[in-house]
Amino acid sequence: MKKTMIGLLALVSLGLTGCGGGDEKADTSKSAEKETTAFTGEYIVDAEYVKKNLDDLILIDARGEEEANKGTIKGSTVIGWQNLASVEEGASGDEKWGLVLEPAELGKRLGEKGIAKDKEVVLFAGAQKGWGDDGRIAWELLAAGYQDVKMVDGGFTDLKKSGLKTAYESTELDPVDVTIDSIDQKHMIRTDELKKDYADYKVVDVREDKEYKGEVLYGEAKGGHLPDAIHLRFTELFQKNGKLKSKEELTKLFEDAGLSKKDQIVTYCTAGIRSAYMELVMEMCGFKQVKNYDGSYYRWAKVEEVEK
Repeated sequence: MKKTMIGLLALVSLGLTGCGGGDEKADTSKSAEKETTAFTGEYIVDAEYVKKNLDDLILIDARGEEEANKGTIKGSTVIGWQNLASVEEGASGDEKWGLVLEPAELGKRLGEKGIAKDKEVVLFAGAQKGWGDDGRIAWELLAAGYQDVKMVDGGFTDLKKSGLKTAYESTELDPVDVTIDSIDQKHMIRTDELKKDYADYKVVDVREDKEYKGEVLYGEAKGGHLPDAIHLRFTELFQKNGKLKSKEELTKLFEDAGLSKKDQIVTYCTAGIRSAYMELVMEMCGFKQVKNYDGSYYRWAKVEEVEK
């Protein structure tokens, strides 16, 4: 494998990161909250698992080049969610802006990065201080037919704590052939479908309070939230140490918000990043009829009515 210095991210401006919780603080109303039983699920591994199996898997730093340039895990390949989305043309809110790439182009880009479909792929990002980037890319890889995709509980911080070496360069994998015949739509929804069947879904807004209440922070067409949207912040998924709360705690969180495992649910955020992470966590908690709104608030606010 060759190595290459990480360059600064040139694809997008600060506004394109508008689906994160990077500088938002998690709800501290339960300051005495104790660390809980580790979350377990088919898409989750811990740092020790990565440390033990590092030579046999593809490790992806999903935070993107700008963050990884400050330090990443040695041996990891850096991919930002923007690399796998249609962001080069148009602006946020346009019909196809920010959506999952078409199969041929997605396969081409993943192949150039050396992300082979027959390898285990493990992603990490910034946990509750990040943007849910690892969830977005994992959600997309699963939809593209990758069979063995995981995220690191605790993210970059826990990987460092485990003793893994850090570096200021990304590992460049040898290119591979990646064929993607189609994108599985089971856990994905677009604007027209959501609008058509809106009454059939319970819609969940995973953004921060000020976003939900109407502040325009990332160039949205207007502030507010989707009609009757349930508010469940992305940051509520995590303990204060950055690890996920237990499956039991999270199931209670979802059910207390008025969601049941029989409901058809749509998650959204600003561009479908945090909400992709939320969709995967809900799926692992037994909520099997959940779809992430690809396009999310950027698109809805531009073409439909919102509430404040």
